[in-house]
Amino acid sequence: MVYHASRVELSYEFARAIPTDHPKYKDYQEFRKKFGEDGNLFVIGIRTNQFFAEKIFNNYILLQKELKKINGVEDIISVPSAINLVKDSVSEKLKALPIFRDTILLKAEIDSSKNIFLSLPFYKTLLYNPQTNAWLMGVRINKAIMNSKKRIGVVQSVTDKAKDFGKTNDLEIYLSGLPLIRTEMATRIANEMRWFLLASVVLSALILLLFFRSVGTMLLSLAVVITGVVWSLGTIHLLNYKITLLTALIPPLVVVIGIPNCIYFLNKYHTAFNDTSDKKKSLVEMIGRMGVVMFFCNLSAAIGFAVFALTRSDVLKEFGVVAGSNIMLLFFISLILIPVMLSYMPAPNSRHTKYLDSPTLNRWLNKLEYWSLNHRKFIYSVTFIIVIIAIAGIFKLQSVGYIVDDLPRSDKMYTDLKFFEKNFKGVMPLEIIVGTKYGVSKPFSNLEKIDTLSQYISSMPDIARPLSIIEGLKFAKQALFEGDSNNYSMPTAADLPALKEYLAFKTDTASSKNSFSKLVSSFMDSSKHEARISVNMADVGSKRLPNILDSIQSKSNELFGDTSKYKVTLTGTSVTFLEGSDFIIHGLKESIMWAFLLIALCMLYLFRSLRILICSLIPNIIPLLITAGVMGWMGVHLKPSTVLIFSVALGIAIDVTIRFLVNYKQELPLHDHNLEKTVIETIHGTGISIIYTSLVLTAGFIIFCFSGFGGTKALGWLTSLTLITATLTNLILLPAILISTSPKSKSSAE
Repeated sequence: MVYHASRVELSYEFARAIPTDHPKYKDYQEFRKKFGEDGNLFVIGIRTNQFFAEKIFNNYILLQKELKKINGVEDIISVPSAINLVKDSVSEKLKALPIFRDTILLKAEIDSSKNIFLSLPFYKTLLYNPQTNAWLMGVRINKAIMNSKKRIGVVQSVTDKAKDFGKTNDLEIYLSGLPLIRTEMATRIANEMRWFLLASVVLSALILLLFFRSVGTMLLSLAVVITGVVWSLGTIHLLNYKITLLTALIPPLVVVIGIPNCIYFLNKYHTAFNDTSDKKKSLVEMIGRMGVVMFFCNLSAAIGFAVFALTRSDVLKEFGVVAGSNIMLLFFISLILIPVMLSYMPAPNSRHTKYLDSPTLNRWLNKLEYWSLNHRKFIYSVTFIIVIIAIAGIFKLQSVGYIVDDLPRSDKMYTDLKFFEKNFKGVMPLEIIVGTKYGVSKPFSNLEKIDTLSQYISSMPDIARPLSIIEGLKFAKQALFEGDSNNYSMPTAADLPALKEYLAFKTDTASSKNSFSKLVSSFMDSSKHEARISVNMADVGSKRLPNILDSIQSKSNELFGDTSKYKVTLTGTSVTFLEGSDFIIHGLKESIMWAFLLIALCMLYLFRSLRILICSLIPNIIPLLITAGVMGWMGVHLKPSTVLIFSVALGIAIDVTIRFLVNYKQELPLHDHNLEKTVIETIHGTGISIIYTSLVLTAGFIIFCFSGFGGTKALGWLTSLTLITATLTNLILLPAILISTSPKSKSSAE
C-alpha cells in the first residue's frame, strides 16, 4: 500500500461533476470536438495611461516574444499581434496585415500604428478598455498540456515572465483565466493536504500524550492512523482515481476518525485493567465490550461518507467509495493492531490511567447526571427554543456557488479576477451554438438574427461583447470602406458577395495567421452549418447564472423558433459549472437522506427497539438543525463544499450516540433494569471517553479552519460546531429522553 500511495497523482481535469450521459455534458464535448477548448486562455492585464510609451510598449512586445517561446503556448492575442484588414487596390481583395512590426519600435512608428489600432472597433473592449486604461493579453495554452502535470510548469513560466514585465515597468500585473485558476487550485490542494495531514497527526499525538501520559500508547495510536492514511492513498491509486479537492480531505479525515477508535479501545482497556489488574483479561474485555460498539460506530461513519457513491457525480462517487471503504478498513486495522501491540507492551500503571479519575470531568458528569434527573423540563424548553431559532435561520439559507467561491476575498487570484470583471466583464467562457439546416448565411436573415442575439447579449451588464462571425463581417466591411470606423456595422445582403472573399482572406505573415485568422476562423464549423457566439462573462454565481441563461435562451427561441431549421445550444465552462454545482448539491441532499435512513436501520438492528431508535435520532437531528440554522444566520451559502458537512457530521456524531446506548444496553441487566441507575452509570462510564473523543474530533476538524479554501474552512468550523452540539445533546438531552420515555413496569423494561 505504501508503494501504491507513493504513485497517487493530482487530478487536472475540470467539470467532472456532471455524469458523462448528461445532455449538458454531451453538448460540451460536442462543442469541444468542433471548436476546441473554451477554457484554455490565460489572461494578463495591466492598467496604465502610458501603454504606448516607447519603453513600456517595446517591453510589451518583448514579453509577447518570450511567452511564444514557452513550450505549450499555442497562440497569443494582444495589441502587438493585432491585425488590420486592408483592401488591395489592384485585386480588390482583403489582406490581413500586422499593425505593429514585430521588432523594437521608435516612438514615431508606435504613435502611427497606435492611431490605426485605436480606429478599429473590433479590438475595443476585447484587448483594451479606453475608459479605465486597462490592457489585456490572452495566452492560449495547448489543451493536452492543460490536462496534464506539465501545465504547472507552463503556467508558472507565463506567470514569472508577466511578473518580470511588471517589475521592469513598475506596473501591477493582473493574472487570471481558467488555466491559472485550475492550476493554482490543484497546487494549493496538494500543499494543504500535506500540511493538514502533518498537523492532524501532530495535534492528535499531543492530545493522546496529554490524555494517556504514555509515549508507547501515543505511538500505538499513531501507527494505527498512519496505516489508515497509507491505505487510503493506496486505495485512490488502486482504483485509478486521482486527488481532487474532495479526495484530498480523506487522509486528514482518516486521522481524525481513527484517533477516536484508539481512544475508545484504550479507555475500555484501562477501565478493565483498573478493575481486574490482569492484562490478558483486560484485552479480552476490551475486544468483547468494544468490538461491536466500534464496528457500528465505524459503520455509521462509513455510511455517512459512502452514500456519496450513490450519486451520479464522478467527483462525489470517488470520494464516497474511498472514504467509506477506508473507514471500515480502519476498524479492522484498529481491531487487529491495537490488541496485538498492547499484548507486547507493559501493563499500564497508575500514571497512564489517572485520567479516568479526573476530578474536573467527574464534577461535570455529576452535573449532567443531576440535570438529566431533575431538570428535564428545563432541558426540553431550552432545546425547543434553540431549535425554533435554528429553523428560522434555515429559512435564510441560500444555495449559491461561484467558480472561485472557495477563495478568500483578499486572495490575489480573487482580486485579479475582479479586475478583469470590472474592466473586461470577466473571463468565464460561455458559448452559444446556432445550428442551421441550410447554412449559416443561407438565407442572409440568419446572419441578421445572430447579430440581433449578439446585441441582446452585449446589453447584459455582466457579459462582454460577444465574438462571432458577425464581428468578423463588420471588420471586413470596415476594410472595404477604406477603414472608416463608421462602417463597422452589420453588412447588408448587397454587401455579402463582396465579403465572401473575407472568409478566405490572404495573410502575409505567419504571425497574422496565428492571431487574427485563428480567432475568427473558429466561429463556424467546417460544414458552415453551425455558428459560434463566444462570450466572456463575470463569475456571477449559481443563483444569477440560471436567470441569465434563461434570458438568452428565451431570446434565442424568439429569433430561432423554428426547430425544424434551427437548434440553439448554450454550453461552455460556465454552463457545465452551473449544472455540476446543482448536480452535486442535489446529490448531496439525496445522500443525506440515504445516510439518515441507512444509519436508522443500523440503529434499529443494533437495539431492536423503536423507542431506542427514536431516542437515538433526536439528539443527532438537533445538531444538524442548529448547524443549518447557524449557516443561515451567518450567511454561509449552501454549495457543494458546505452541503458535505451534514452527511459527514451525521456519520461521525452518531458514534457518540452508539457509544452511549450500547453501554446503556450492556449495563441495563446489571442494574436489574432500573433505568435511572443505568442512565447514571452510563453517563459516568462513557462520559469521559465521549468528552475526550469529542475534543480530539473537534481539534482535528478545527485544523481545516486554517485552509485557504472557504469551503474547507466552513467544513472545519461547522463540523466542529455540530460535534460539540452532538456531544451536549447526547450527554444531556439523550439521558433525559431515555428516562422520560422509560417503561413504567419492570417487565416492560426487560
